Amino acid sequence: MKAQINDIRYRLLKPADVKRVPLQHQGTPEEVLERISVCGSSAMLAFEGEAHIGQLQFRPYVPGTRSPKGLYDPLYWMDFLGHAPSLPERTLALFCYHVGQLDDTDARDPGYFGRGIGMKLLDETLAWAESVGFEAVVAKGLSSYRPVIEYMGGMPTAVYTSRHFLQAAAYLDTELRSCLDEALHGSYGIALQEALQKLVAEGVDLDAAAMVTVCVRKFA
Repeated sequence: MKAQINDIRYRLLKPADVKRVPLQHQGTPEEVLERISVCGSSAMLAFEGEAHIGQLQFRPYVPGTRSPKGLYDPLYWMDFLGHAPSLPERTLALFCYHVGQLDDTDARDPGYFGRGIGMKLLDETLAWAESVGFEAVVAKGLSSYRPVIEYMGGMPTAVYTSRHFLQAAAYLDTELRSCLDEALHGSYGIALQEALQKLVAEGVDLDAAAMVTVCVRKFA
């Protein structure tokens, strides 16, 4: 039986966690420790009892970042393809959400989906970022279509705007659009294929599904 949302604990990743919790997509232990020393942490963690069940990763924002492998590199989450506005020097960039992550693999337990864990990770991260003096937070907002959200490991733009983020820009992510088309035709596993086929059957334009929004929240 899964714990209720109120029974799940949230806290920052600390140096002592580096050898004990999943670091997938965060880099080497040395890189994570360096990020913690500079930023204060590199992720907000979620625990059910002593078991790690999710995290929201983040890094100090570096303007002009380009992802060396497009979607297939963590830096994708800080690569806005030239659409990001000018941001304060001390800005935090949100990376990916790993809800339902029980080990250091791509496997996710869907029993943790849809329970508000991702939103709580976001709220805890925002509260921390403001408390330690970050001037702003920037994130990629995705479309509201569940298959895209689960495939990408992100959050829909609507969640960010509900947390007082402004939409600074929006653009069609052509690489994501191509991936959705490939997945629709069976290249990325049957579950994603079936979900995307359902979207198309419901009249959803995959161009709309592949839209990305640059979401910015500035702290007073």
